[in-house]
Amino acid sequence: MKTSSSNNQYAYANNILIAIVSAVFGYNLYQAIVHPAESNIGLSLILVVLTSIMVRKYGYKQVKDKENN
Repeated sequence: MKTSSSNNQYAYANNILIAIVSAVFGYNLYQAIVHPAESNIGLSLILVVLTSIMVRKYGYKQVKDKENN
């Protein structure tokens, strides 16, 4: 399966957004475990929820290869 650029122009941006949000969430989870007073895990969870909403709104659908159709 590959992503079609004509059918889903947001796929590349979604991948970058997911990677950034994952890194921020991972860092904040680490801070919550190691230094609880300095963590912003609540803000990070809000960021994860917003990212999930945006990916669902703009779609992250993979298109089947033409040979499979």
